[in-house]
Amino acid sequence: MIALRSTLTGRIVLTVLSTLVLLFLALPIVLIVVTSFGSDAFGSFPPDSWTLGWYEQLFADGSKWPAALSLSALVASLTTVFSLVLGMTAATALVRSKLPLRSAVYGLVLAPLVIPQVVIALGLFLLFEPASMLGSPIALALGHTVLASPIAVMILMATLQGIDERLEDAAASMGAGRLTVARRITLPLAMPGMIAAAIFSFITSFDEFFISMFLSSVDTTTLPVQMFNVLQFDVDPSVTAVSALLIAVAVVALVLVAAVRRLGVGKQDGLLPTEPGTGLSAGSEAS
Repeated sequence: MIALRSTLTGRIVLTVLSTLVLLFLALPIVLIVVTSFGSDAFGSFPPDSWTLGWYEQLFADGSKWPAALSLSALVASLTTVFSLVLGMTAATALVRSKLPLRSAVYGLVLAPLVIPQVVIALGLFLLFEPASMLGSPIALALGHTVLASPIAVMILMATLQGIDERLEDAAASMGAGRLTVARRITLPLAMPGMIAAAIFSFITSFDEFFISMFLSSVDTTTLPVQMFNVLQFDVDPSVTAVSALLIAVAVVALVLVAAVRRLGVGKQDGLLPTEPGTGLSAGSEAS
C-alpha cells in the first residue's frame, strides 16, 4: 500500500479503487432516495416524473405508518436510557476497577454482537411470552437493550480510558466523595462519549428488526416490522419514502456523532501537565 502511494500511478489506482468502492456502497442508498420522489417508485430509474405523494401517503388518514413510527421512537428512547445506564456502569467497572476475570466479563458483555440476532430474538420471545409482555414497549426496549448496550459499553470504555485519572485523584485528595467526583469530574468529561453512545443506541434500536419481529404483537409493530409486513403482502411504493426517512435519520446521527467528537477533542488539554514535574517546576518558579 505504501509503495502504491509513493508513485503517481499508484495514487491514481488507489483513487479509482476507492471511488469504485464508495460508489458500490452508496449506490443502493442513492437509488432508494431518488426513487422515493418518483411518481412510480418501483418503476424506471431515473423517474419519469417527480412527486411527494409517497411521503404524503405516510401520514394520510387511516395510515399505520405514524403509529409504527411513534412506537419505534418510544422504544428507541427507552433503549437509549437503559443502554446508557448499563453501559456506563459496565464501562466503569471494566476500566476503573480491578475486576476478576476482566477479559471473560468483557467477552460476555460483547457476546450479543456475535450471537445471531434470530437466536437472541427467540430467547427473548421465550422469556417474555409467559409473562404476557409481547407487544409491550418495555419488553421491546429491554430486548433492544441487549444489542445496544454492548455498543454503548465499547464507546464508553474508550471514553473513560481517555480521561486522565489524575483529575479524579486530585478531586478525591481534596475531600470529594465518589459521587461528587463522578458528578463534577467524570461525567462532564465523559459527556461527548455518552452522547455518542446514546445516538448509536437509538439508531440500533430504531433499525432493529429480528427482536421487534419476535416481540411485536398484531396491534403494536415497529417501523421495520411494518415495512416487512407491507412488502410481504403488498407492493406499496410508500416503503421507499420510509426507507429514505430511515436513511436521513442515520445520516443525521452520524453528523451529530462527528460534531460531538469534534467538540470533545481537546477537552482535557491543559487540565493537568503531561510531563512529570512540570507543574512542580512551574510552581517553584512562581514562588
